[in-house]
Amino acid sequence: MTPPLHGITVLDFSRVLAGPLATQILGELGATVVKVERPGTGDETRGFEPHLPHGESAYFFAVNRGKRSVALDLKDPRGRDVARRLARTADVVVENFLPGAMNRLGLGYADLSADNPGLVYVSATGFGQTGPDRARKGYDTVFQALSGVMEMTGEADGPPVKSGVPVADLTSGLWVVIAALTGLAGRAATGRGRHLDVAMMDVQLSLHALNAARLFALDEDPTRTGTEHPGRVPSAAFEAADGGWLHISGSDQHWMPLCAVLGLDDLAADEELRRNAGRVAHRERVMDALRTAIAGRDRDPLVKELRTAEVPVGEVRSVREALADPHTAARGVVGGFDHPTEGAFPALRTPLRDTAGEPPPTVAPPLLGADTDTVLAEAGLSPAEIDDLRAAGVVGR
Repeated sequence: MTPPLHGITVLDFSRVLAGPLATQILGELGATVVKVERPGTGDETRGFEPHLPHGESAYFFAVNRGKRSVALDLKDPRGRDVARRLARTADVVVENFLPGAMNRLGLGYADLSADNPGLVYVSATGFGQTGPDRARKGYDTVFQALSGVMEMTGEADGPPVKSGVPVADLTSGLWVVIAALTGLAGRAATGRGRHLDVAMMDVQLSLHALNAARLFALDEDPTRTGTEHPGRVPSAAFEAADGGWLHISGSDQHWMPLCAVLGLDDLAADEELRRNAGRVAHRERVMDALRTAIAGRDRDPLVKELRTAEVPVGEVRSVREALADPHTAARGVVGGFDHPTEGAFPALRTPLRDTAGEPPPTVAPPLLGADTDTVLAEAGLSPAEIDDLRAAGVVGR
């Protein structure tokens, strides 16, 4: 079956994580992604830990699968000319330079859309194309801090902590995908492209949908609550007798089955606790009883009983345990690829599934500049022109 983005070409000027994740997703949904990298060093994540035996970066591998790499010096006017030539036949451009940087290179939306009116141009930056902080630099954890996400994460009596995954980068990458697909859908209707502005800070603030609702409704600035939910009881992680942890998140219909499994007859008999509002009002009493009951049971047998009673529950697993789970295997979440220097290497598949077809393939990330000659030849450059550019250091191998 033909993949949904077959025939779409993405010219990728992005580096590090959010942009490359987005273009990898677009590529695994069928687009041809041409990654433009600096000659000699490439995307800086090629140097990030952890390194594999032959020097490649597993970090780079995680978000650059299936792309074509062109080593091109954008500081050289001849390199910029080549980039403009590549953009003439691209459907989507993704870039994550500071606002104005691409304009100064003659590679901004106005420049490239003049030759390609249908171009969808996505700028992914920390603070967006407008506003007083537009030139401010930042990284994932900086956005977690500034947005309030870090303040909301951790135990109530402990310090703020970062998320266990780079949530700012990853969620912003998904919004870059949404932006690209939105632009393509709009182009299909109008024939024209557009410039789409994705700010990582905006994305993090959007994650506060429920926190903001509480602030707007109650004028209450939400604070961190550990694994507990501020508006639902029970919804928290509990330690079992064998040291394992499990997380229960239940609504009113789960309350009586939960009490039955745990033998909490006194709580079950309390009419006020049958509604969530009552349990929230008596949070301390309810949570103390649940912690005591669960602390006397081993985790896995208890999880089995709760699942039989249809109480929403999950074991708190390590990454290794989660990836080795039989359901994970049955869904084919972990794929792999053969790399030209590192050999066979596992990879997490793009999670979108077409029920009528195979899951998106996992294709090896490119060596730096591996596709330079092929891509430039497809753009109409002659072998002699490519050789001259290489001799001048404008393109790499």
